[in-house]
Amino acid sequence: MNASKQPERRLIAANKKARHDYTILKTYEAGIVLAGTEVKSLRDGRASLVDAFAQERDGEIMLYGLHIAEYGYGTWTNHQPRRTRKLLLHRVEIERILAKVREGGITLVPLSMYFENGWAKVELALARGRRSYDKRQALAERDANREIAREFSRHLKGRTKRA
Repeated sequence: MNASKQPERRLIAANKKARHDYTILKTYEAGIVLAGTEVKSLRDGRASLVDAFAQERDGEIMLYGLHIAEYGYGTWTNHQPRRTRKLLLHRVEIERILAKVREGGITLVPLSMYFENGWAKVELALARGRRSYDKRQALAERDANREIAREFSRHLKGRTKRA
């Protein structure tokens, strides 16, 4: 049988608030340098991207504030929960990202963390911060689109909303 191989993707953590607080311009997939106990803790799903952000340091992109809980069965070799971690990207991608960030008003935000074919990956986004009125406008637009879809569905099913 010639079944197409779909990459296995298992979500570890997501930063739901990032999509609310920022306008996402472009996303990148990056590998991440981890210690052994960090990988074991991630397989248990014990990570948080809430305060995480990425910045340049010495021409490389580093991830700050990512919390990976200590592994329960770890010994003295256990890791620091909030240590700085290096992101793995191609040099060309790093240069493009840093050029955009240096323009100003754009930041690097991790959106999600997942395992893909056994490798830990981070979905990184170039994002621009939203102001409070932008957030309200986005929520109103989403609600309006949801209501339109609901009415359209009722119309297709032959039911109309009665007053």
